[in-house]
Amino acid sequence: MPSDLAKKKAAKKKEAAKARQRTKKPDDVNEESEQPEPQRNGHLLPDQDDVLTKELDEFELRKTEARAVTGVLASHPNSTDVHISSLSLTFHGQELLADTSLELNSGRRYGLIGLNGTGKSMLLSAIGHREIPIPEHIDIYHLTREMAPSEKTALQCVMEVDEQRIMLEKEAERLAHEDSECEKLMELYERLEELDADKAEMRASRILHGLGFSAAMQQKKLKDFSGGWRMRVALARAQVLNLDQPDQPICCSRFKRILVLISHSQDFLNGVCTNIIHLHQRKLKYYTGNYDQYVKTREELEENQMKRFNWEQDQIAHMKNYIARFGHGSAKLARQAQSKEKTLQKMVASGLTERVVNDKTLSFYFPPCGKIPPPVIMVQNVSFKYSDSTPHIYKNLEFGIDLDTRVALVGPNGAGKSTLLKLLMGELLPTDGMIRKHSHVKIGRYHQHLTEQLELDLSPLEYMMKCFPEIKEKEEMRKIIGRYGLTGKQQVSPIRNLSDGQKCRVCFAWLAWQNPHMLFLDEPTNHLDIETIDALAEAVNEFEGGMMLVSHDFRLIQQVAHEIWVCENQTITKWNRDILAYKEHLKSKIEKQAHDI
Repeated sequence: MPSDLAKKKAAKKKEAAKARQRTKKPDDVNEESEQPEPQRNGHLLPDQDDVLTKELDEFELRKTEARAVTGVLASHPNSTDVHISSLSLTFHGQELLADTSLELNSGRRYGLIGLNGTGKSMLLSAIGHREIPIPEHIDIYHLTREMAPSEKTALQCVMEVDEQRIMLEKEAERLAHEDSECEKLMELYERLEELDADKAEMRASRILHGLGFSAAMQQKKLKDFSGGWRMRVALARAQVLNLDQPDQPICCSRFKRILVLISHSQDFLNGVCTNIIHLHQRKLKYYTGNYDQYVKTREELEENQMKRFNWEQDQIAHMKNYIARFGHGSAKLARQAQSKEKTLQKMVASGLTERVVNDKTLSFYFPPCGKIPPPVIMVQNVSFKYSDSTPHIYKNLEFGIDLDTRVALVGPNGAGKSTLLKLLMGELLPTDGMIRKHSHVKIGRYHQHLTEQLELDLSPLEYMMKCFPEIKEKEEMRKIIGRYGLTGKQQVSPIRNLSDGQKCRVCFAWLAWQNPHMLFLDEPTNHLDIETIDALAEAVNEFEGGMMLVSHDFRLIQQVAHEIWVCENQTITKWNRDILAYKEHLKSKIEKQAHDI
């Protein structure tokens, strides 16, 4: 017979379980009763989002099938570090990594860098799909894109990652309806108690709070968030799986296990990374420190390498010359020549220093667009909101844009930076007011999802010839595409086989040859390597037309923007200082918010 204490304990567990069920039921009812709006201004419908997500998942699966990875676990199976030796990776027969080593140590934050097309994303994907022999006790979360828009709230999306807790709660709920006194149900309650299941919502809420979500935002549906906020939700899900202390506010620079990221933002790499991995010449090379320290160390190493290479080449040339001159001379000279020949053979056998191979340089190009008399675009008393039930994104905007405009739009996620570009393009219509455009103006907009509109079965050459039939000669089109860093086989390979960065280059080639008067660039640096970003900045500075830029890359903004406009609080305000001052302003603002918390 159970004791009174055991009965009381069981009753408390059942009451806690019922409380959890009560908190879940209203959400379930709402989800069933609410119907998504049939039409949303500028947003994909939920079914369309699901289709797009499914297509992206299928595309990732096809890439996995075309990939071959080999490697040997060199670290202890129970270690929290990961060391893989003899690592090789091929994709569609092309060797991306050859007999190199992967070394990831616990507590380190690695920035993986390298030119577009060298295999950075392919390596992370192989790690994420466990194609590399990483021990099972090490959890892996591979984050590639933001959460798809849906009817779920941000809080629900984070909580649903805890699959074990959800499974136990469902089983406990089922057994509670059948037999509320059974022994198995008591065991499930004990297991849920060990997992602190009743605190799951609080833990998820703290994680989201650490990423900037207010209590109201945590209950907001994903479909109503911008892409930047949905990416934060995806990051929160990752931290639930991987952080040692998920109750703490999340920041990449506080990650306690192993973090490997691909970024081409020098600011981000400097602020987050403790180590840099450089993928170069099919090898992984490791550097201690952030990006600036990597650049300094690499320059010093390459300078010493070139000195050593030149010294060795001088020695080899001198010995070969001596051998050629005196190898058949007197006995004494012949012996000296033989000695030098042996020395030369030893040098070659021990391995000669390789010549430094510099990263490829490229240049972008935007053709001349001609002149249009101002005003090119006039925004007159414009207000906008996505629907009657949502708040205004903007109210009473008044400004003009001409061909000498060089503006960077900055501001918090969800403030409406991308929305403003869509309004100016005519993809969205103002709720109130009017946007007037010159009748001859052509606008070219680059955005984060432009690569998804490419015809993946065509090669870049075929795609560009199809888009611009007025260019008849393939050699002429090859030269055009070559301006954007796509050469040789890359021009005739199916676009689906290109890296994300190479697909972006196809998009820039397509955009440039639309011959626009205005460039609207929405996060153009995503997937572009640092060298390509510099080439883009140079091309924008030489461009005759106007430019509006949305970017989190402060370095690019500093290179190309003449004005900074802050999108915040339903309006646009001109920032009268440079982007570095704005960066310091943001930093102090965040520190103040953290102090207030």
